[in-house]
Amino acid sequence: MRRVAVCPGSFDPITLGHLDIIKRASQLFDKVIVLISVNAAKVPSFTTTERMAMIEAVTHGFDNVVIDILDGLLADYVKNVGAIAIVKGLRAVSDFEYEFQMALANKKLYAGAETIFLTTSAENMYLSSSVVKQIASFGGDISHFVPECVHEVIKNRLVKE
Repeated sequence: MRRVAVCPGSFDPITLGHLDIIKRASQLFDKVIVLISVNAAKVPSFTTTERMAMIEAVTHGFDNVVIDILDGLLADYVKNVGAIAIVKGLRAVSDFEYEFQMALANKKLYAGAETIFLTTSAENMYLSSSVVKQIASFGGDISHFVPECVHEVIKNRLVKE
């Protein structure tokens, strides 16, 4: 039996924190689906196609990682692909309350999958896509926050002219 996990997020843009969680999940599961979620409440900096291309570039060496896009309920997607787990990264206690609420809702919608929380590594505790966007918008150096292979793409989009 193949153990499939879904690792959802906006990945707008992907950070080294995201990559850390994806890498660790890929070591725990036979297949990991990095799922780009569409959030109607947010205006993204990158299109889903651009985010997919960046994630593909960053994960090209991971044989068991695939990327997909979701515009719907996570629980339905997880059930449809036969996943046994939803993998979420936690940076701080402040992330837990929201993620715990979502985990309970997803469990109610589809009891066949567990939510697994992976704590981020210490060097990524403060890191989020929002932090990257803010630093880049003021011309700050984001090279320590995003994967090298997508650094220029991210910088060129986010730096204010």
